[in-house]
Amino acid sequence: MSHPEVGQRLASIKHVILVLSGKGGVGKSSCTVQLALSLASQGRKVGVLDIDLCGPSIPRMLGLEGRQIHQATAGWVPVFADSDKQLACMSIGFLLPNKNTSVVWRGPKKNAMIKQFLADVYWGDLDYLLIDTPPGTSDEHLAAVEYLQEWNPDGAVIITTPQAVALADVKKEINFCTKVGLPLLGLIENMSGFVCPHCAECTNLFSTGGGEGLAKHMDIPFLGRAPIDPNLVMLLEQEDKTVVPNVNDPDAEKIVTGSIVETYQHCELSKIFATITAKLEAGLEATKS
Repeated sequence: MSHPEVGQRLASIKHVILVLSGKGGVGKSSCTVQLALSLASQGRKVGVLDIDLCGPSIPRMLGLEGRQIHQATAGWVPVFADSDKQLACMSIGFLLPNKNTSVVWRGPKKNAMIKQFLADVYWGDLDYLLIDTPPGTSDEHLAAVEYLQEWNPDGAVIITTPQAVALADVKKEINFCTKVGLPLLGLIENMSGFVCPHCAECTNLFSTGGGEGLAKHMDIPFLGRAPIDPNLVMLLEQEDKTVVPNVNDPDAEKIVTGSIVETYQHCELSKIFATITAKLEAGLEATKS
C-alpha cells in the first residue's frame, strides 16, 4: 500500500534510522538521545521521532517537558531543543495533558498515530531522522516499517546490554529486521561497565563483550560500547539542562550557557558517542558507494 503523504515528508530527509532493542531497560532512548546530540554537535540537522507511545521519555531527556507543538500551514511543527534549530523532537508526550497521563490504546489507534507523525510533521531539511521505538517487535515497529519501507529507510541501529538475557531478546529483534527487509546498520553495547564518579575507573558490573560477540556472530557492524555514567544520568534527569552535574562533588556543578547540545559535550560519554556516530556515518557512506 502506497503512502505518498509520508514520502512527501521524507523527501527532505537524507537519512532515516530506527533505533531498536528487543528488551526494555537497555537504555535505548538514552542512546537515541546521545546519537542525536552527537550528530547535532557535529553540525548535522537532526530530528528525533519518539514512537514509544506508552512510555515517551525523549521530551524529559531533552529538557522539553511541558512544551507544546504548533500547527502551521505546512503541518505540525516539532519542538526544538536548541536556539540554532539543529535538533528537533516530536513525541506524543507533547500532546498529553500532563506527564502522568497514560496512553491506553489498541493497535489500530497506535498505528494511526504513527502514520500521522510520519505524514504530518514538518521537519524541513534534515540530515538525520532518528526514530525511537518501544521494546519488542509489535504494532509500533510493524507500522513504522510499513509506512517507511516504500521510501527505503537506511536501516536500524540495535541497542543491547552485555548480559545473556538481553542478547537473547536482541537476536529476536535482529530476526525481525531480517524478516521485514530492514538493513542492520550496527549494534551498540550499552551499560558495558560502570564509570566510578570518584576515580573514573570503569568496572564491569554485569559483563562486557557480549554485544560485540553477538555482532560478529550475526555479521553486523559493531559501533562501540558505552558504560553507565552517573553524570549522564543526572544530566538527563534534571530539569535544568544548562547545569553540568558532578556526582562526586555537587558543589562543583557549573552553569553552561547554551543548549543541551553544548552541555552534553562536557560529559565523558560524548567522546564515545562521537566515535560511534563517526562509524555509523562511515557505514552509511560506504553503503552509498
